[in-house]
Amino acid sequence: MTPRAIVGVDVGGTFTDLFYYDEAAGRFRTGKVPSNRGDEAVGFLAGLKGFGPVAGLASIVHGTTVGTNALLERKGARIGLITTRGFRDVLEMRRRDRRHTWGLWGDFVPVVDRDLRLEVDERTLADGTIRQAVDPDQVAEAARALLANGAEALAICFVNAYANPENERVALEAASAVWPNANVERSSGILPEIREFERTSTTVLNAYLQPVVGSYLGKLDRALDSEGFEGRFHIVQSNGGVMSTATARRLPVRTALSGPAAGVIAAAAIAVEAGFPNVITGDLGGTSFDVSLVVEGETALAAQTTIDFGLVIRTPMIEISTIGAGGGSIADVDAGGLLQVGPESAGSRPGPVCYGQGNTRPTLTDANVVLGRINAERPIGGALNRLDVEAAKAAIHEHVAAPLGLDVMAAAEAIVRVADGKMAGAIRLVSIERGHDPQKFAAVPFGGGGALHVGALIKDVGLRGALVPRYPGVTSALGCVIADIRHDQVQTLNLSLAGLDAAALDRRMVAEAENARAVVEAAGLTVSRIDTVFELDMHYVGQTHTVAVALPVTVENGTTGITADVIQAAFEAAYRTSFSRLLPGLSTRIVNLRTAAIGRRPHFDLAALAPGPDASIEAARLGHRPVWFNGAWHEAAIYARLSLPVGAEIPGPAILEQPDATTVVDPDLTARVDRLGNVVVTRTGEPA
Repeated sequence: MTPRAIVGVDVGGTFTDLFYYDEAAGRFRTGKVPSNRGDEAVGFLAGLKGFGPVAGLASIVHGTTVGTNALLERKGARIGLITTRGFRDVLEMRRRDRRHTWGLWGDFVPVVDRDLRLEVDERTLADGTIRQAVDPDQVAEAARALLANGAEALAICFVNAYANPENERVALEAASAVWPNANVERSSGILPEIREFERTSTTVLNAYLQPVVGSYLGKLDRALDSEGFEGRFHIVQSNGGVMSTATARRLPVRTALSGPAAGVIAAAAIAVEAGFPNVITGDLGGTSFDVSLVVEGETALAAQTTIDFGLVIRTPMIEISTIGAGGGSIADVDAGGLLQVGPESAGSRPGPVCYGQGNTRPTLTDANVVLGRINAERPIGGALNRLDVEAAKAAIHEHVAAPLGLDVMAAAEAIVRVADGKMAGAIRLVSIERGHDPQKFAAVPFGGGGALHVGALIKDVGLRGALVPRYPGVTSALGCVIADIRHDQVQTLNLSLAGLDAAALDRRMVAEAENARAVVEAAGLTVSRIDTVFELDMHYVGQTHTVAVALPVTVENGTTGITADVIQAAFEAAYRTSFSRLLPGLSTRIVNLRTAAIGRRPHFDLAALAPGPDASIEAARLGHRPVWFNGAWHEAAIYARLSLPVGAEIPGPAILEQPDATTVVDPDLTARVDRLGNVVVTRTGEPA
């Protein structure tokens, strides 16, 4: 094993996916092993050992859902909050929003219990003036009280700390002196940005995840140490970039949606290279279906994300919509007699009924097995020799067919159609409801189960077609390998554009760029260059909300060369794009400065994934088997997908099998292998 080898590892709810890449030789390998829920290090290490000695690896890049799961399941640490007197209930008041639009009731419970939210005397004004300095002794007393009440981590959030962090710095020093661990952080160190609720929520959720993510990463570090690993270990963050484990421990809130973000990065790169700049990615794993939009080759970044109702994180994240529809999603008939699929999942243990590990309730995977779409004799992942079709049929009969008065095949197809409907709804949410015509987009289905549902995604939503990656089951792991290193930071400025001191702003931008660049350089991964990107949050004076304004400048020779005219032109372009008009005569204001340093990874040549010269239709043919489509059995051609040559055209019905995924080509669709080995699926008779 060469010391230039890098491995991307994506730990999902059912499988741990791996992509091994020898940077020097340009060779790659893939791996897929069962995840071990509760002790993910077991599957993590087992997958790495499949490539040889772990000590021989140069670097490991990991996409994780530990933080996301802790937020969704409310299984973070017991935390305390010290805040300005009178602001104890900011987390509960939020933005006065409700889980249910209609009605006057709600059930939101903050992640910090009220008796763990303590107040101290201090006050910083909006202009940064300190009216009342904080008393260190009062802070230390509050910290001791929180420790006595069982707090494991501490968040310090003072009003207007974004304008002047001095009181928070003093409080952090006082609290750290009595706190028994490193899980103490101030809001001005996490998000020095205006808006009290968002800053408090982000800081509190960061504290909520620190012990959980820290413990998880510590467990992985110890496992790697036991194997003699001396390379670099990095984590994918939710903005699609990579960060060091030290940064991940300090800012675990940036790991939310880490795994899905890696998949979007890889899917976007594959799609652009294949000539599909506009795509909708769909990652179907064991527990969820994650959807994201890529427009003109660019992933969509959101400045703020709500993981669950009331759990607001204000940090750049790839926009991903998640629903509970995965291969392990359980199908059942509710009290009203309606068939439901998910959000409850069988996960990897016990897994679907056909896995034979103790589950008796049918899942989406069981339905696909019964319909003949998944080969029971060659299950993906390699952990099982075969799948139990009869057990799957019995479970579907008991829990779905009998209650609905259907036969088993009709019930299995109904399960798939309900899941397809949920997936189609998620795709419409990120396309039609945001003003995009789905006919101009192709789907990029990946994950272990995405390509099973490619026909429904095309037909139900009206997409132009689909692009199935060469290795759909390990696309997120590939994304870990090719993702750039990235660090984002924000600072509230509150400056009027009229009379702007451009020289002072230039100095601030250069300083922010240097800080962000230092974080990227400290990560230690090989990069071809480091780019700096600047963005302003701006609005017309009197408006509440802002527009994101990308600045066409970078740091050269110690300056950005920024001017008020450049900012005004960029603002007008961004505002016109968002609202189709300007508001002449109104003054404009700069609210926040956003800075990102991006360490560009060496180009990964996707041609390395393409079929070799020995690929042929004859070598790929595996025979035929009956597969259920639209209420009847159809004789479908079966192919070894990785043996198909470039240019091969496969009319449906057909099944393309490979170790990490299965692609289903419906009777009225046609599949074609492109030059990179991707499978392009379109309606029969329509151009790809």
